[in-house]
Amino acid sequence: MSWLPSDYVHPARVDLGTGHHLRPIRESDVDLDYPAVMGSQERLWSIFGEKWHWPPTTMTYEEDRVDLARHEREAEAHQSFNYALFDGDETALLGCVYIDPAEDALITWWVVDEYVGTELERALDAFVPEWIARDWPFTSPRFGL
Repeated sequence: MSWLPSDYVHPARVDLGTGHHLRPIRESDVDLDYPAVMGSQERLWSIFGEKWHWPPTTMTYEEDRVDLARHEREAEAHQSFNYALFDGDETALLGCVYIDPAEDALITWWVVDEYVGTELERALDAFVPEWIARDWPFTSPRFGL
């Protein structure tokens, strides 16, 4: 797509310096993603529901798996990106960062309810804008919906 240079290579993994890291989400992450999303569904709907109609209260495991497969394909095609926030061993998915085309780019992110207001959320809030400025070719990204 024209929103990224044709020779741009998106980061495969990025460390936050907290023992956590981001990497593109995969269909195979559904076992970790589904409980993370549905465990924070009400708050996530308050953030993303009006614009994205996500995540519905009725979302099934299979619907989440299909959604993750779409995200994985979109990242491979450089259409949009969904980076999952993991603990060091990838035993827990703790949130996501979305990088979507807009006038330049739209960047949004969230952490699971358990980490709202914690040092991890503050670290992610500080990290994402710095990471986008450092590693992505955007000139005027917009942060938040």
